[in-house]
Amino acid sequence: MLGVFSSAIVSPPEELVAAGSRTPSPKISADALVKRFVDTNSSAVSVRVGDDSQVAFTHHNESMLLPRSFAVKDEIYCLFEGALDNLGSLRQQYGLAKSANEVILVIEAYKALRDRAPYPPNHVVGHLSGSFAFIVFDKSTSTLFVASDQFGKVPLYWGITADGYVAFADNIDLLKGACGKSLASFPQGGCDKNYNTRCESSLSNVDQLPLIDCSCRSIIS
Repeated sequence: MLGVFSSAIVSPPEELVAAGSRTPSPKISADALVKRFVDTNSSAVSVRVGDDSQVAFTHHNESMLLPRSFAVKDEIYCLFEGALDNLGSLRQQYGLAKSANEVILVIEAYKALRDRAPYPPNHVVGHLSGSFAFIVFDKSTSTLFVASDQFGKVPLYWGITADGYVAFADNIDLLKGACGKSLASFPQGGCDKNYNTRCESSLSNVDQLPLIDCSCRSIIS
């Protein structure tokens, strides 16, 4: 899965910018990255969401135990990879049909907490048990929420493209060719444009972000 977002949606992390500046390396634009993803993955689908974001998805080479899924509802776009151990109980909690899968559950959980604001994004992640990573983009509010489980069982990476877009993907090799040294593993936790505190997290080979104590490790833009 792949999501790319301009600085109008999420500010490029200073640590990733600095890493790329210290060791300049070849990069490509966000459009070229999405095209590369589509060209190199069979049956891939890409969607441009307004002027500032794109998401792309494929079942190619996915794990049977950690499948990928994509859904759109009420202008909320969600890419999900993995499996929730407590999906059944969460369906009941949110009043969903038995046919609802993980990606629908995440959209509904996000909507419920958004509409009952103010709630921090770790309220969404804190109720999920399993192996997962997801990207949620709410077009109606230009809110981006990115998260993985607390143990990082599903790989997720982020980097900065040549034109300053922040890219998220489950394939590090894809981002290496697009983001150069401006690349790191995404920390366990979440990213929500409208939640204005920063929680403890770490970036591989990148300086640590400002910290505060919290129960869920998060990156907040």
